[in-house]
Amino acid sequence: MTDLSLLLGPISALVFAPLIPGIINRTKAVAAGRTGQPLLQLYADLLRLFRKGAVYSRTTSWVFTAGPAAGLSCIAVSLTMLPMGGVPGAMAFTGDLIVMVYLMGLSRFFTAAAAMDTGSAFEGMGASREVQFSVLAEPALLVGLAAVALAAGPAGLFDAAPVVNGFRSLSEIYSGLTLSVWANDGAILLLAAAALFIVALTENCRIPVDDPTTHLELTMIHEVMVLDHSGPDFGMILYAAALKLWFFLALLSGLLIPVRSENLWINGISTIIGIFFLAVGVGLVESMMARLRLLRIPQLLAGALSLAALALVLVLWG
Repeated sequence: MTDLSLLLGPISALVFAPLIPGIINRTKAVAAGRTGQPLLQLYADLLRLFRKGAVYSRTTSWVFTAGPAAGLSCIAVSLTMLPMGGVPGAMAFTGDLIVMVYLMGLSRFFTAAAAMDTGSAFEGMGASREVQFSVLAEPALLVGLAAVALAAGPAGLFDAAPVVNGFRSLSEIYSGLTLSVWANDGAILLLAAAALFIVALTENCRIPVDDPTTHLELTMIHEVMVLDHSGPDFGMILYAAALKLWFFLALLSGLLIPVRSENLWINGISTIIGIFFLAVGVGLVESMMARLRLLRIPQLLAGALSLAALALVLVLWG
């Protein structure tokens, strides 16, 4: 294992993450019989935004200014702990799974705090909805990953941190997800994957939870929180959203594609290809479904938690 292979995950995320929204939008366009946006549209948008200046309201404070950079930093740090299939994270350590979930929550906190700092009723409404749904999404994420950790069993191909008080590194957990594990506990892993997919749609404000292309403030969740951001600040928000989407799709791809060969590059590249296919899947879901009513979203997340809990019960009693 070389230091260069450990950097495959963070570098690929930083480079290819803006491509994921392009794949989703192009998939939706093809499904609707349209040409759609270019695949590299977000790259062009980021370049344009970073060349501009930012405009700040007189009513905002340093919280509004620091929100985008702090949120992006939290997600970037999380990516250094994320395994790419069988390739361990660059900063893997025992219990890093809990730290990653907290970093995602901290990124959400900075975004919501910046939205509330504007004093806008619309942005405060979006922040309230974001926090409400995250309270329901995070337990499903943790329970689902707990089921995956127990199904993966002992350490896999790589020597990761030892088990301490029942916690292991996420890289160690994912290295143990081999074809034999899928053959024995495939149903459990599929239940966990379904729960994680629903969480991924929720955390990234995708249909059926939210529509990232809408401009109706009364129905928006994430987009309404960033209405007052402009220039480089808005660019950091868009980039952080793309990295967050990459993060959750990488978790799913590493779970669903059990390529664990001795060649780390094959393992990592297979996971990246899986991320692109999952992006197509997200686009198909958004093409076939409409947004749920806001009152139905907690029921969807309760269903995700039920799937994750069922997977955990099955692996404990199996």
